[in-house]
Amino acid sequence: MQEFPESIVLHEYNIEVGGKKLVAQFTNLTDQANGSVIVRYGNTAVLVTAVMGKEKEGQSWFPLSVEFEEKFYAAGAILGGRFRKKEGMPSEEAVLSARVIDRTIRPLFDQRLRRDVQVIATVLAIDEEDPDVLGIIGASLALGTSDIPWSGPVSAVRIGKTNNGNDFIINPAYSQRTDENEYLDLLACGKDGNINMIEVGAKEIPEEELGLALDLAVQEHNKLQEWQNKIIAEIGKKKVEVELPSPSEELKRYFEENIAPKMSEYVFGDKGAYTLKEIWMDMIAKHDTLHEQKQDADDYFETQVDEYVHKEALDNNRRQDGRAMDELRPLYAQAGGFSPVIHGVGIFYRGGTHIFSALTLGGPEDAQLVDTIETQDGSKRYMHHYNFPPFSVGETGRVGGFNRRMIGHGALAEKALVPVLPSQDEFPYTIRIVSETMASNGSSSQASICASSLALMDAGVPIKKPVAGIAMGMMSEGIPGEPNYRYKILTDIQGPEDHFGDMDFKVAGTVDGITAVQMDVKVDGVPTYVLKEGIEQARKARMQILEVMKKAIDKPRSDINPRAPKIVSMKIDEDQIGLVIGKGGETINDIKDKTGVDGITIEDDGTVYITGKNGSANDALRRIEELTRKYEVGDKFNNARIVRILDFGAIVEIAPGIDGMVHISEIAPFRVGKISDVLSVGQTVPVVITKIIEDRGKQKIDLSIKRADPHFIKEAK
Repeated sequence: MQEFPESIVLHEYNIEVGGKKLVAQFTNLTDQANGSVIVRYGNTAVLVTAVMGKEKEGQSWFPLSVEFEEKFYAAGAILGGRFRKKEGMPSEEAVLSARVIDRTIRPLFDQRLRRDVQVIATVLAIDEEDPDVLGIIGASLALGTSDIPWSGPVSAVRIGKTNNGNDFIINPAYSQRTDENEYLDLLACGKDGNINMIEVGAKEIPEEELGLALDLAVQEHNKLQEWQNKIIAEIGKKKVEVELPSPSEELKRYFEENIAPKMSEYVFGDKGAYTLKEIWMDMIAKHDTLHEQKQDADDYFETQVDEYVHKEALDNNRRQDGRAMDELRPLYAQAGGFSPVIHGVGIFYRGGTHIFSALTLGGPEDAQLVDTIETQDGSKRYMHHYNFPPFSVGETGRVGGFNRRMIGHGALAEKALVPVLPSQDEFPYTIRIVSETMASNGSSSQASICASSLALMDAGVPIKKPVAGIAMGMMSEGIPGEPNYRYKILTDIQGPEDHFGDMDFKVAGTVDGITAVQMDVKVDGVPTYVLKEGIEQARKARMQILEVMKKAIDKPRSDINPRAPKIVSMKIDEDQIGLVIGKGGETINDIKDKTGVDGITIEDDGTVYITGKNGSANDALRRIEELTRKYEVGDKFNNARIVRILDFGAIVEIAPGIDGMVHISEIAPFRVGKISDVLSVGQTVPVVITKIIEDRGKQKIDLSIKRADPHFIKEAK
């Protein structure tokens, strides 16, 4: 009979980070996984599991998958939809969280591994603390203590800074990371004193200040790495020995004889490395004995080209298209001039990467509702969507839908541009930008930022400054910190340099500072001094790009596109919100129907935004002004409309939705026997307010025709 321990927790370790206790609990909850851990920080807890499957025959790449599971029970909430209560597809936030874990742990696997590895981070509880950092540390501990071959551990920390604070904050809480208050949000991961993954959102932070934040991140990484190493040494399993693919000596000789002499001609010429690869694989397929080693031949080709590209860059400052290390490809920028139907257009070329960004303006009612475990009942007034159709790289494939890469690139562009957008008070529109990758040869995400800045200015959005982005690369050799380590930074990497290089370091910003950074590497990590050099080189490139963009359009247009809806606004008292909405929305829907506006949005503070075309917004504004007007005794109306005849008087509408009673005694200065003899429904009459009675938040109004005009009703002869 199986016996269970007294507690599910088998081992527990803790360390203080940012003034709070970080706890790692190893339990028997998930004892079928190769490795698992529950990481706690404050009241937030994340379970991370790691499982390795059997080798897949014919597999040609390392099959790693990372999932980030958000369950609403973690926030003490039930999913908001009426008809669906079970979580379905992951939110964009969950996709982005999975990507940061993947990008952190992937470089530390031997890419020749052909066995499925799956890492799943499940948020068990969420409060003020960020689950992303816990997911990365949890993945490191789950893999590190498992028998899965992996060269971790790796650490993660979030460094924040507020607009009104002088000091960096380690792992800031959500309450410290509000859009209005946050100056810097840096998520940095790394090992052995180096950085291997970065995500940054900032409000034009100077390059030097970002460098200081990276130095602080490394200090925290070193503490966490020492802690993790201790845990792995105490409870870690022995790693499984996995047979990795290795090319035969015959294959190597055949490559040296037939392909190596062509490397310079193809890899550094117009023909390209991929053309040479086709020649090589065709030769292998026709070879008497080597045709059975197709996968090994493919892997060996990639390895040899990678080594050759590195050698040429490090020894001879040579790039595949002949540019200098810090040289940009040719640039082209265009704002508008495409079609008046689209509210804003930006077109941007950088070498073989061509982006078309289209902007659409809508009212506040078009904002995207956000309902996740991190943010419930929230909304987004700026959305950036990125598309990467197969024709952009000359291929066929699936069209439509989304993938993690598209979500990630759209989120990065959004993060880069948010800091320069006007506030809702300044510009109450909802903004959606779609960046279409028309042709791609490296760094389409950064070109999307450039094209979208152009589209914003073309649409008349009063952005503070244009934003440009650039992707930096690196070729390196050796181990950082050792005498044989050397590197070269590459400005504006194109496709092959991204594929064969060691770093993809994207930096976006204005003339005054950085707004977004994203970095991935293919090596264990990059020293901070190398990153600082890359940041400075990126700044110089960004200035050149911004100058080209400035020639296309130097400031936002003075007005929005005539095809875009117009938004007018007003302020009403908070106790009048119910009056404007009406019972079951009856009043506000009546205003919409009669004026034809696109939408009416009322904020909790009484701010009313009205979106419409062809003067409809002003018509609705007038009606709401009349509806919410504070009436006083003595106010006179010359064209009030009779809406109902009663035995003792008439109901008269003085404004849309506002009516009062004219008693029979107030119709004329003489006695009126039958009201229908002198008044009729639909007739317009002059009236004056004689009395106002407040009744449960509503006004009851008494009116008089005879006091407004004693001669309006003629006495019968």
